[in-house]
Amino acid sequence: MTIANNGYMSGFGNEFATEAVAGALPVGRNSPQRVAHGLYAEQLSGTAFTAPRHANRRSWLYRIRPAAMHGQFALLGHPHFHNDFGDGPVTPDQLRWNPLPIPSAPTDFVDGLFTMGGNGSAAAQHGIGIHLYAANRDMQGRYFYDADGELLIVPQQGRLHIETELGTLDVEPHEIAVIPRGLRFRVALPDGDSRGYICENFGAFLRIPDLGPIGSNGLANPRDFLTPNAAYEDIEGDFELIAKFQGHLWRADIGHSPLDVVAWHGNHVPYKYDLRKFNTIGSISFDHPDPSIFLVLTSPSDTPGVGNMDFVIFGPRMLVAQDTFRPPWFHRNIASEFMGLIHGAYDAKADGFVPGGGSLHNCMTGHGPDAETFEKASAADTSRPHAITDTMAFMFESRNVIRPAQQAINATHRQRDYQHCWAGLQKHFDPAKA
Repeated sequence: MTIANNGYMSGFGNEFATEAVAGALPVGRNSPQRVAHGLYAEQLSGTAFTAPRHANRRSWLYRIRPAAMHGQFALLGHPHFHNDFGDGPVTPDQLRWNPLPIPSAPTDFVDGLFTMGGNGSAAAQHGIGIHLYAANRDMQGRYFYDADGELLIVPQQGRLHIETELGTLDVEPHEIAVIPRGLRFRVALPDGDSRGYICENFGAFLRIPDLGPIGSNGLANPRDFLTPNAAYEDIEGDFELIAKFQGHLWRADIGHSPLDVVAWHGNHVPYKYDLRKFNTIGSISFDHPDPSIFLVLTSPSDTPGVGNMDFVIFGPRMLVAQDTFRPPWFHRNIASEFMGLIHGAYDAKADGFVPGGGSLHNCMTGHGPDAETFEKASAADTSRPHAITDTMAFMFESRNVIRPAQQAINATHRQRDYQHCWAGLQKHFDPAKA
């Protein structure tokens, strides 16, 4: 028997409670001697029991069978999905890739994962892994969970129907989904061919940033983050449970669907967010602020104000600053940046950076607009506002160097002539000119 998800709850970081069968949630206690409807009580903890209340993540699940019921795990090889970021030299070159090709053979979400790079480690519980996915069929008889970190999923082509232990998320391009560490799920592809980006976060859980002098409104609003209502699947059969644990994939036989949670309450939950609802902040006089004003979610580090990972977007917005070079300026950062493009064109690049593609600019590596964009912006009439429309780019930013995986360096879809986009920049210096 399958109960379909019937909606979402709004909010971010709140305590949620939902049941797919009336009376399944206990009243006044978490683990009564006997749970209603013959269910089992199980706690899923995403943080230490003693983590401060504001940072504590856990959910109580009331399920048909405990999560402990499955066969013995064995290593499962995967040719392209891993956390092997290497320990040798890292090139400071600017790197850019075309979109990951859609596979010709039947490939589901897990099989279609391709690691681009990362830093830190699951064992040390800091850093990130950056992956792409390209798939063309539903996960059939397979369920997956990541014990190493939470997954920030950014679809670029095709919708994702993500069935989790706690309910269903339907996510389309321009939306994101976050699957918390340890939660089991399955992905179906309503549109067939599907492609996108994933940031695997080994560090502190993602949260919306503090607003500081911006005030009480702006950027991402908590009410726009949606969490699923309870939905359960009560089926038996010969299924496969895939776990990512300490950088490796493992598989075990499981005789029932693990998506059998009838009711739950807590805050260690999956959620989705529509990037089109982001309230962009910008300058209305001259110059423009740092790109931190485009911050959607952040994973804090042990250094105040410095993120283990920041998720930033560059969507539609108005540019009104006068006598200002309006595109992103030439810059070198202490942080490292992996950029992707969901839709349209990015205002700092004339061509070459296409939807589904990506670029990597590591710590202190110079980057910025290409020659064509520079010349166009330098001659623009800034007495008039400029509307940037029909675009959505994003950035995974890390305080640590993002080590590209060897398979990403060797990939056929890597643009080996990326640096040529700056070759046309001309010398304009003339000490006699004002």
